Amino acid sequence: MPIFFADKKTRNVATLHCGRRGLEKKIIKNLVKIFDNLGTSRDNLIVAIGPAISKEHYLVDKMTLKEFYKKAENKNITFNLTKSEKDLCFSDSNRFKEKNLNQLDLKRSAYRQLLNENIPNTNIDISNLCTYKLKNEFNSWRRSKTFSRQWNFICS
Repeated sequence: MPIFFADKKTRNVATLHCGRRGLEKKIIKNLVKIFDNLGTSRDNLIVAIGPAISKEHYLVDKMTLKEFYKKAENKNITFNLTKSEKDLCFSDSNRFKEKNLNQLDLKRSAYRQLLNENIPNTNIDISNLCTYKLKNEFNSWRRSKTFSRQWNFICS
């Protein structure tokens, strides 16, 4: 998912592409440190989380979900994770098959990491567009295994 950063006062801007692994590696925290070194006040930092796959379409196994929360949010999940009644995914043969999968909300996790960096929630905007569901508007690896990509940019 694209995440856009802008300092209202200095007009410094940055953008990053952040998926599950990027959230696990805390790249948001690393970018905020760069803004700190540039003298940015957290109150002047505005952030937009762009279109990305929604949790309804980002399904992962229990172990992946546990590892994600452990790394990305410093939480150990000790409760039983449940799957919805019909968590389905595509097999390689493009037929549906049931799996024990759980939803992973990347946008929510990115939002939490931003709040942990003391960025005011009023300075964070989150797109509600799902790149998986909107097949005529966005490319999605999970949907169609395409190598086409989405382009984003920010200008000051």
